[in-house]
Amino acid sequence: MSYAIIRNANYKKDNLAGLYKHNERKNINYSNKDINKSNSIKNYSLKKCNTSYLNAFKTLQNQYDLKGRIISTTNILCEFVITSDKEFFEKIGEIETLRYFKTAYKFVANYQNLGEEFIVSSKIHLDETTPHMHIVFVPVVHKVDTKSGKQVSKVACSEYWKGKDSYKKLQNNFYSYMTRAGFNLERGLTGNTHIETDKLKKLTNYEVQKYEMQSINLEQEKEISDTKELNQEYKRVIRRFNTLAKQYTRIKNLTDNTTEKLEDIEIEYHNIKFENSKLKKENKSLKNYIHKSIEWASLVLNFSFERVNRLINDFIERKEKEKNEREYRNKSSKR
Repeated sequence: MSYAIIRNANYKKDNLAGLYKHNERKNINYSNKDINKSNSIKNYSLKKCNTSYLNAFKTLQNQYDLKGRIISTTNILCEFVITSDKEFFEKIGEIETLRYFKTAYKFVANYQNLGEEFIVSSKIHLDETTPHMHIVFVPVVHKVDTKSGKQVSKVACSEYWKGKDSYKKLQNNFYSYMTRAGFNLERGLTGNTHIETDKLKKLTNYEVQKYEMQSINLEQEKEISDTKELNQEYKRVIRRFNTLAKQYTRIKNLTDNTTEKLEDIEIEYHNIKFENSKLKKENKSLKNYIHKSIEWASLVLNFSFERVNRLINDFIERKEKEKNEREYRNKSSKR
């Protein structure tokens, strides 16, 4: 059985340029190896954005007199990534795939009484392993002003995702909406629980699922103004990256050792070759995982991607140096 999958991420002003380039395929090269650039011509839009996402936001802000205090840490856009598994789309065919995404688009336009006018872009990617749709929208809530009695529209990500069960509510409503439209699907994964990689791959190959494994409470706007709290958050993220870096080093060493054994042990050639291939895939997955974690950390910390990446590389170099020093000391003691 296939799953109805919808995932959300929130974005601040500084992160919109990278999101725009990825979704609208404005980059020349992509770190995601699943992207087949020769197939990008097959991508299409249900709502086209003819300018940058930031400019589109500013236009909507002025046009609809959107209220809300906008500062550097404010999440001004949200993005739904909507998909299922590869086999589902292959089974239903091209026409039904288009209907699937059009149905999902209508769901987003009406969910939380948003309004289609606040959808900035809806892009369907067919140049990756699994078809999926990126819907970028302004998290607008509509309410009555207590003083004037008039209805006002406000940019308020935290209110749009109000309540600890807001993500669960989204998934329940999306599943119900899509199945009522005639799509034979099961409900997607619940909440923000950690998903084992093997189990995740059974659901979909799509890269955003990997990203969601470490994206905790993405639906809640996170505002950090206290320096002490910010330092604690920074240390927590760095500790997580240190763990990832250790895992990366371990897998890299395993891969290197396996390659050496392949050259020396002819009788075990086929078994080791299979294991080596498996390790390389794990290594590749981990690199993509680290890349997505770096992107997430840059969102949380409001750091550049390059700065966070440099912290990780410094950690790996330091560990390699410590390892070499230990090996040298061990050799010297044996003499």
